[in-house]
Amino acid sequence: MFELVFLGTSASAPSIYRGLPAVAVLAGEQRFLVDCGEGSQRQILRSGIGFKRLNHIFLTHAHLDHILGLGGLLSTFGRWEALDEIFIYGGLPAIQRVQALVYQVIFRRETPPVPIYFHRVTPGETLFKGRKFAVRAFPVSHRGRECYGYIFEEDSRRPFLAEAAEALGVPAGPERSRLVAGESIVLESGRVVRPDEVLGDVIPGMKVAITGDLARTDDIGDALRDTDALVIESTYLDAHADIAREVGHITARQAAELAREANVKFLFLTHVSRRYREFEVIREARKYFPDSYVVRDLDHFAIFRDRRPRKIEQRQQTEADDDPPEGGEE
Repeated sequence: MFELVFLGTSASAPSIYRGLPAVAVLAGEQRFLVDCGEGSQRQILRSGIGFKRLNHIFLTHAHLDHILGLGGLLSTFGRWEALDEIFIYGGLPAIQRVQALVYQVIFRRETPPVPIYFHRVTPGETLFKGRKFAVRAFPVSHRGRECYGYIFEEDSRRPFLAEAAEALGVPAGPERSRLVAGESIVLESGRVVRPDEVLGDVIPGMKVAITGDLARTDDIGDALRDTDALVIESTYLDAHADIAREVGHITARQAAELAREANVKFLFLTHVSRRYREFEVIREARKYFPDSYVVRDLDHFAIFRDRRPRKIEQRQQTEADDDPPEGGEE
């Protein structure tokens, strides 16, 4: 199961109700941040997820509304030393811009107290491998070079067929574990049992994709095929499609049509322009893809393979949530 925590959902500039782009992805004990708009660290605290283990940061592109929050966040991480190391992934323009921010502004006269590792993304590369899932990048078209979306995908699996194992005389215990791991075993009778004899058909793992900003959708359908949850921008409505094309963004209609054509199960629309009312965006999207939702700041969803996403209510905040970690400074 993956969880999505929307920290900022506005397009280009903040509004009263929406901050700049950032999404936290929770996968068991692992936590990831996709983009880090201005004000993200306060949103992290308000969301209740905190900073712990939030040390893998994926950048979709180099535009300032998606990266400026890194200044405050990295300063906080460095001062409090809440993490042992930090990993930042992105295309070369994004990496270079963040490196300038880190080494010429934040830590210009000192060595960062926490090691910061930068990794230039390449298309299709597996960037992180967890115990039962992986994170990889796919190229997207926006303004500028080396823009990427990210896919969080569980490993596929083959269910163990207990009845078949019983019929073959496979005892309970390590022999069954070896078969699940793909090894053949030899029974006491001398019979060789192969994994294919006791494992069912492959069941694909759950797949969550976050695109970042887009100028077109016709070049990413294959990457998003059969996605369980797609997080995508919807900066404009179809009435302003000409403006969207001029500035390198897409409409809610385009996002919805992409979801329909790629067999996406559930669509989360973000990067919402201040020129529209929320109901206008969702009305347009649902006309073409009914399972669409316009997310708001601090919305928190659990994503499942076999049923609809479940919204998780934000816990109540107290003044104690603003206290620094032990040993930190005010």
